[in-house]
Parts: sequence; structure tokens; C-alpha cells
Amino acid sequence: MNKIKRSDFLIQPFLKRNNYRASYQLIITFIPIISLWFFVSKIIYSPLLQITKGLLLIPILFILTLLSSRTFSLMHDCGHNSLFEKRSLNNFFGFFLGLLNGIPHKPWANDHAFHHRNNGNWEIYKGPIDVLSLEDYKALSKREKLIYKFSRHWLMLLPGGFFYLVIKARLGLILIIFNFVKSLMKESLLKIKKRKYLELLNIQSKIKPPFSDYGDNFDELFDLIANNLIVISGWIIMCKWLGTVFFLTFYSLILTFSAAIFICIFFIQHNYKNAYASSTKNWDIIEGAIYGSSNLDIPNWLNWFLADISFHSIHHLSERIPNYNLRACHKANLHLLYQAKVLKLSDFPKCFKYIIWDSKNESLIPIKA
Repeated sequence: MNKIKRSDFLIQPFLKRNNYRASYQLIITFIPIISLWFFVSKIIYSPLLQITKGLLLIPILFILTLLSSRTFSLMHDCGHNSLFEKRSLNNFFGFFLGLLNGIPHKPWANDHAFHHRNNGNWEIYKGPIDVLSLEDYKALSKREKLIYKFSRHWLMLLPGGFFYLVIKARLGLILIIFNFVKSLMKESLLKIKKRKYLELLNIQSKIKPPFSDYGDNFDELFDLIANNLIVISGWIIMCKWLGTVFFLTFYSLILTFSAAIFICIFFIQHNYKNAYASSTKNWDIIEGAIYGSSNLDIPNWLNWFLADISFHSIHHLSERIPNYNLRACHKANLHLLYQAKVLKLSDFPKCFKYIIWDSKNESLIPIKA
């Protein structure tokens, strides 16, 4: 690998954000979503046979799933403060886009920023599925090894996707409330006994986040609460409009498949053969961006639904590049990216074998049979 510096890349001209382009991206995403849900209501309340309704709903389910993935990708840009010109607009629309998929935007963005700060350093950041080191894997029992291998199989994208979008934020809030009340009762009795009444107002010390990326501070907690209140209210409204069983089933399928898509994309863009997988001692953030982030050779129509996140090496070199400038920036720097990994759709299944970090050789390896 040739040593490349960030200054070698032409990035500055592509950092400019444009409110009009950002707004246009949102409009051409929201209008189809609203229109398709309108068509869904027309179909389910029509006098057509159930089998005919089902056949009509399948393509709508497919397109809504892809549009859901696109809203996630646009929320991702807002999290990097790269979609709109002002941070306030990115925060506002990031929160709104998070509502569509049930994700609290700020906690997610903060957690994702950690990934960007440590990409390629597998001693600190273990990837989207918490990859074990070879030493830790060898220390597992036979049963634990089987569970680990099964839980990282690509088929787990579906239940994993359902948990990630439908369950996680709701469960996170429930556990935070439970831990808060439990801690409040325990500490309150002690402080009342010691007459330390003012310390009862120290709320932050009582918040025990159940997940690393939800509820770590007051901003995240507020976002989590607001997201849940609005999302659950929206689900209730949709249930009354379309019927509880139908909406919860149909919408859960959309979220499950959508999450499976972007979890899959995120995984294969960092877990693959010969991916940069350094220890902290030898880690270099530029090498992590170029050699630890794959670029995807996929159809343009699919790239549109992913908001061009396929050009991932450039994105990791500078997350402030708006998605609508990524392709041009990638092309302008192709001469420096010739050693970066490029994956085709047919390569995706092979990536799911690389779920062990060999810290001695600083590489990702498959589990030996």
C-alpha cells in the first residue's frame, strides 16, 4: 500500500452544501412515500379479491422498503451535518427523517460519529455486529461458538432489522424509565434519610442507558423520548386509518427489509477479504478510510435509493461531503483510490464470512470449520 495523505485528495470543492438540492432530495422522496401510502389505503378498502389486493401490494411494499432505506441515508447525511447548509436544518430534518423509520436521530448520529473516528481500528471499533477477536473467539465454549456463528449469519439481517427499527428504541426507553425509577426510589430514600433534599434533583446520575447509543446524555434522552412519543402516536393514527393488523404487519415488513438492506450495506462496506483491520498502535485514519471502506459497483437506480453511499472511501475521508457531491468527488480522486476495494452485488454473500478479527496479523478472517 502506498502512503497517501489527506492533502493529496481534491475534497474542498465538493464540501459545499446546497439547501435547494437538499430540499429537492427530500421532496422527491416524501411525495412518492405519501402517494404510495394513499394507494395502499385505496387497495385495502377496495372490493377486490384478497389475492388481487396482495398482488398489488407486493410492488408497493418493495418500493416503500427502498424509499425507507433512502430516508435512512438522508438522515445519515443530516447526522454528519452535510445535507443542508445550517446545522439547525440538519438537526430538524434529521429528527423528522428518524421518525419515518423509528430511529432517534441524535443518539444514532453520535454513535455513528464514533465509527467514523475509529474506522479501521478494530481494537476499538468492532463493526456493526461486534466482531470478536480470534483470541476471544477461541476462548468460547463449543456452544457459544455456534451461537456466535449463527447470530452473525446473513439470515439474521431480517430479525436484526426488525429489532433495530421496530423494537430497539421502544425497549430502550422502557429500560431507561425502569432504571430511572428504580434508582430514584433507592437514592431518594437514602438522601431523605440524610436530609440531602437538593441532590434529589440530580437526574442525570439516575439514567442508566441500556444501549451504548441511546440515552447517554440529556440531548439523546430528549430525542429518544420525543421520537417514541411521535412515532407511537403516528402508529396509532395509521392503525385507525388502515386497520391495526394490516398496518402493523405491512409497516413492520417495510422496516424489517429496509433495516436489513442498510445493515447489510454497512456490514459489507467494512467486513470483507483483505479489509484494513489495524490495532490501535498501527492505525492510520486515512488508510482506514481508503482500505477499510469498500466502494460498491451497483446499478445507478439502487445507488439513488442509497443516496450514493456506495462511494464510501471518499465519505470516510470527509463525512462533510453531501451525498449529492460524493460521486463527483469520487471520480475526481479515482487515481488515488485504485487500491480501494470495489464490491459487486455478487460479492456481498462472501463478506459475511469475515466475522473474526485476527489481531496478530491485523486482518479479518472467516471462522474455520
